[in-house]
Amino acid sequence: MPPVLLAGIVIVNCALLSYALGILLEQRTHRVSAWALNWLKLGVVLDITATACMIAGSSRGFLTPHGLLGFSSLAAMLVETGFAWRHRSQHGDRLTPRWLHNYSRIAYGWWLIAYVTGAYLVMSAA
Repeated sequence: MPPVLLAGIVIVNCALLSYALGILLEQRTHRVSAWALNWLKLGVVLDITATACMIAGSSRGFLTPHGLLGFSSLAAMLVETGFAWRHRSQHGDRLTPRWLHNYSRIAYGWWLIAYVTGAYLVMSAA
């Protein structure tokens, strides 16, 4: 396995942890705290980095079913983080609206589907 692909695997696991912490904080408190937002922003940076590493290390290119799933889930988390950032900047520590609370769950769930399918592909290739 190419080293850049291994780096992508390690980094995407860090993104999983970061997203999980950010979403869990928001879901438990119904607020976009500074901590939750920082974990989400870190998750996006890690996810973009991991995606770049995986594209660079892949022999199949990026227009595969998993690649499209990964791009769409990254986009969903990028949008979610943008919505959270906007809510935090406009409303501070007020409760998140129901639509944002629900969108966070859906975006994170979609991202988890991409993560699990990627892990399955790596394990099945070994």
